[in-house]
Amino acid sequence: QVQLVESGGGLVQAGGSLTLSCAASGSTFSSYTMGWFRQAPGKERAFVAAITWSRIRTYYADSVKGRFTISRNNAKNTGTLQMSSLKPEDTAVYYCAADPSGSGSPSSSYEYSYWGQGTQVTVSS
Repeated sequence: QVQLVESGGGLVQAGGSLTLSCAASGSTFSSYTMGWFRQAPGKERAFVAAITWSRIRTYYADSVKGRFTISRNNAKNTGTLQMSSLKPEDTAVYYCAADPSGSGSPSSSYEYSYWGQGTQVTVSS
């Protein structure tokens, strides 16, 4: 069993930066693929970024490529999403998620068994 807790959300002006953190409990987290998803009001949950347990591969949604960076520290059971050049359309609740199998599509929310409670990111224009 893995529990995930996000932090770091807040209000930021367009063009600004924000770093989200995900703290995981459970010794097996280091072997899971970790992903970030977001959900804006009235929209479905959408993939943002993912990183394999080995940190060898990272994946990004086209909308955030070049602006967001995903990373993880397996020794500390933490994950990070660094966001820069933020836009109003990045406003959403951001969720950290963990995929035990790591064998499916990293951009599919159905692959992830564990989810955090979410943290709000609001970008003002």
